[in-house]
Amino acid sequence: MTRLRPRFVHVSRRRRAPFSFFYFFAASFKVHELRRKSKGDLLNQLKELKTELAALRVAKVTGGAPNKLSKIKVVRLSIAQVLTVIRQNQLKNLREAYAGKKYLPLDLRPKKTRAIRRRLTLSELSSKTAKQAKKDAYFPMRKYAIKA
Repeated sequence: MTRLRPRFVHVSRRRRAPFSFFYFFAASFKVHELRRKSKGDLLNQLKELKTELAALRVAKVTGGAPNKLSKIKVVRLSIAQVLTVIRQNQLKNLREAYAGKKYLPLDLRPKKTRAIRRRLTLSELSSKTAKQAKKDAYFPMRKYAIKA
């Protein structure tokens, strides 16, 4: 059985502000700094962040300080940023490798929609069969001259 809330209680549906107090102290890097780092450095940083997250989770289970609990969110965000930069660098290198090639890997092709991907290209739309080309040559559009 669910409990009903009284009517006079107002419940705010607004989300919390995107930046909390701890964002300014825990995040020690910015994304533009990450982009300058090599892949090895990024992987090392990812490893450090994951060990830090594991330690924070242990602290959460054992009843750690509240500032450690609030730092979990920041560390997870940092892990996501590092992984995003790694992926973007990977895609950039792949695009350079496949530039000018006839076929691209599926994840480098434009997504669009299934119907758009399957429809005929402009050259296929404008091309004619041999039979149609002969008909057009033998029976051209008639030209009429109107007497003024």
